[in-house]
Amino acid sequence: MEVTPLTKRNHYEEITEQLKRQILDGKLKVGDKLPSTKEMSERFGVGRSTTREALSALKAMGLIEIRQGGGCTVIRSEPEPEIKLPELESLRLNRETLLELIEVRQSLEVSIASLAAEKRTEEDAATLQRIVKEMELAVGNDLEGERTDIEFHLALVKATHNSMLSKVLDSIMTPMELAIREVRRVELYSNRTVAERLLEEHSAICEAVAARDAAAAAEGMKRHLRNIENILLKYL
Repeated sequence: MEVTPLTKRNHYEEITEQLKRQILDGKLKVGDKLPSTKEMSERFGVGRSTTREALSALKAMGLIEIRQGGGCTVIRSEPEPEIKLPELESLRLNRETLLELIEVRQSLEVSIASLAAEKRTEEDAATLQRIVKEMELAVGNDLEGERTDIEFHLALVKATHNSMLSKVLDSIMTPMELAIREVRRVELYSNRTVAERLLEEHSAICEAVAARDAAAAAEGMKRHLRNIENILLKYL
């Protein structure tokens, strides 16, 4: 694998472009395995997180396959240009709806997090902790990440032991699932570290609920939803 010295500030983009060009030019062929993340990071002179971002971008283009513990393998000789367009187009077409959804979530879920911290049982806390562990294992797996994200928010409202809150949340779950799904697919295209940041945010909320710290749970949810809003606005 050839390496050219990096010049741009956004190093992961340049690494992505170099690897993509080698695949398109046939220097890296279908079936070829890429060097380890550690080795590539050393060759390019960047941190592993930067290299992982580049690999995630190539994966989203359909050029490589990333296996847990098994390295990266080239699976296509040309990118799939349509891979992200449907999600982006849907986000733009539904800008107003998605922004309203964010407002609803901000109003509703901050209160849910606070109330869950006050009313949760030991079983509720254990459930949230289990989901966070599953989220950790799901980093890099968009479908599993989507499932655990939704499961976390449902478990949180269940921990409030308020049936009316559960019904209100249920009424917006379908558009919420759509938003979560599209955010994950779009953002995984450019930045794997987003999944890790979302994991940290869910973990902080979980810890606050377990500690019965209502203020910290509410603040953690505010921070989480603000981040989701910022991600969405980049594509609207």
